[in-house]
This record gives sequence, C-alpha cells and structure tokens, in this order.
Amino acid sequence: MPGRLTVSEHPIVQEKLAILRDRRTPPHEFRAAMGAASSLLGYEVLRAVRTRKAVVHTPLQRAKVVVPDQSVTLVAVLRAGLGMLEGMVSLVPSARIGHIGLYRNEETLNPVRYYVRLPPDLKDSFVVVCDPMLATGGSASEAIRIVKTDGARHIALLSLIASRAGVRRVHSVHPDVPIFTAGLDAKLNNKGYILPGLGDAGDRLFAT
Repeated sequence: MPGRLTVSEHPIVQEKLAILRDRRTPPHEFRAAMGAASSLLGYEVLRAVRTRKAVVHTPLQRAKVVVPDQSVTLVAVLRAGLGMLEGMVSLVPSARIGHIGLYRNEETLNPVRYYVRLPPDLKDSFVVVCDPMLATGGSASEAIRIVKTDGARHIALLSLIASRAGVRRVHSVHPDVPIFTAGLDAKLNNKGYILPGLGDAGDRLFAT
C-alpha cells in the first residue's frame, strides 16, 4: 500500500482483532477487546511523540532519563471512536480529548459533519485521530482535515481495521499522516462496509 501504513502483526493484537471480528462476541467483551487493542496499537502510535532528555534522582544517585516533551490530544470520531479512548487514556492519562461527530450518507457514502469540539492550541500537540473502522476513508479524511484546519501539524490515524480503498483515500488526501491498524481487508460491499470486517463497530459497541 502507498504511504505510511503500519499493520500490527503482534499476536496479542491479532487475538483482540479475532474477538472483535467474531459475531458471537457480546458487547461487554467487544468493548474490552476494543480498549485493549487500542492501547496496544497506541503504544506504537505514540512512539513518534517528541521527547527531551532530563535528570532524576534515584535513591542512590542521579540518572539521565528521556521524557515526553509534547502534549497528546486524542480525537474520537463519534460514535465508535469513543470505545478507543479508555485504552489510549490508560497510556497517556494527561491526554486532552476532542470529539468529531460524523455520519455517513447512505446514498453517497460521503461523511456529514454534525459536531466538532476540540481542545485549543493543537499546533504543537501530537494528535491521534481515533476511528476504529477505516472503510471508504471518507470520515477519517474529513476528521483529519478538521484537525488540520484547527492547526494540528503532528497527526496520526489509529484504526482497528482498515480497507485497502480507505487507506488509499486517506493517503491521497493526507500523505503526511501515518495510519496504524490491526487488520487490512481487501474489499468493501456496495454499502461501504469492510469485508470480512467486523460489522458495525458502533452497533456492536453499544448494543444498538
């Protein structure tokens, strides 16, 4: 695939993906698997956070250490992106959180924006857009455009499962944004759902 794409092959990530794909997985287990997978993938996403050298005092002597030197902002694409926040916040409790509400027009498959609430001063923050299903790529591309319009310059896209078409679309518009995912599927159906995918993440997350 063109552009910057990381598909995790870690066995524990793949185990969580198997749970998410399984239609027999009940909502509470689906939520737990989504949070765990997000945290495991987030570990790799946050590798790019800017750092600085510092010195701390151990019980015995001074030690040189490396600490983050950049704020982290998590932006959940509503509604399924909410299921990714707990896992990510477990990694970065100090993270700021934003929300972007988008729904897909079922006829055109294009995203329709209905809500945006973002923290201020995104310019110097490391922004992780959390969108579990990268299907057509329309919602993810629009969410990235919105955070860029608000000043974000350091952006990564975190999804749990992606289609090849979705990756191509995001990278055609935002070639600077790396994508991290647990699974890459080849096809979309005529309604824009990933095949084999995992169904509708929002419905399975919230039992709707």
